[in-house]
Amino acid sequence: MRVLGAILLACLTFATPATAGSPAQHNYNASVIRHVFKGYGDQAVRVAWCESRLEVWAQNGQYHGLFQMGSSERAIYGDGWNAWAQSRAAYRYFIHGHDWHQWSCKP
Repeated sequence: MRVLGAILLACLTFATPATAGSPAQHNYNASVIRHVFKGYGDQAVRVAWCESRLEVWAQNGQYHGLFQMGSSERAIYGDGWNAWAQSRAAYRYFIHGHDWHQWSCKP
C-alpha cells in the first residue's frame, strides 16, 4: 500500500509542471489551451485569462476552472482537475455554440 501511495504521489508531482499560480504554471496552461483550441487558441487564452487568470483551481460560486464553466455545463461537456481536461471540456462547449457568447469574457 505504501508503494502505491508513493507511486501516486510521484505521478501527481510530475503531472503538475509548476506551482499553481506561478508564471510557469500560467505559461503551461496557456500552451495547453492553445493546443486544444488550435486556430482559436489565442482567443481562448484571452478568455481563460479574463475568467480565471489561467488558474485551474479558480472558483466563483458554481463556476470553476480555467474557463469558469458552471455545473450544468460541466455535466454536459466534461470537467477535470487539470488544464487538459478543462480545456477539452471548454472546447466542446465552444464548438457547440460556435463562438464565445457563452462566456462573460470575450477575446
